[in-house]
Amino acid sequence: MTPAVIPNDLQPVERGYRNSLRVQAAIFWLFPLVGAVVLDRFVLAETWAAGLVPLAIAFFAFGGVVLGPDRIYRRLGYALDERLIRIVRGWLFHVDTVVPFVRVQHIDVTRGPFDKMCGTASLVVHTAGTHNSVVTLPGLAPERAASIRDLIRAEIRADAE
Repeated sequence: MTPAVIPNDLQPVERGYRNSLRVQAAIFWLFPLVGAVVLDRFVLAETWAAGLVPLAIAFFAFGGVVLGPDRIYRRLGYALDERLIRIVRGWLFHVDTVVPFVRVQHIDVTRGPFDKMCGTASLVVHTAGTHNSVVTLPGLAPERAASIRDLIRAEIRADAE
C-alpha cells in the first residue's frame, strides 16, 4: 500500500469512496469500449488496424477504473476546526478550500445510488457569495457527514445569538 499523499493534519475519507469511484468509472468506460468493439467488428475487421482500437480503449479504461480512483482517493482529505472546515483534493489540479462557518448559508448531506451501495455520503456546504459557493466533501460515512452537519449547524446558531 502506498503512503497517504494528503498532509498529516487532514483526515482521509472512507475507503468505500474508492469503490464508488471505481463503479462510476467502469460505467463511464463501458460505453466507449462497446463502441470500439462495434467499430472494430463492422468497420475495421478487414484492415491492418483490426483489434487496435478496442485494445487502446481497454488500456485507458484499465487506468481509469483501477489507477484513477486510487489517486483521487489518496489525495482527498479534510480537517475540521471549531470555526472552519478545510477540504484538500486533487492529483492533477490541487485545490485547498477553507470554509469559515460564518460564511455557511446551509448544509446538505446527500447520498446517491453509488454512495448507498458503497456506504458513503457527501457533505455539501453552501456559502455566501457566487464564486465557489458550493463546496462538496464526498466519501464520508453517513453518520460522520451528519455529525459534521450538526456541528456546523450548532456553530452557526451560536454565532447568530
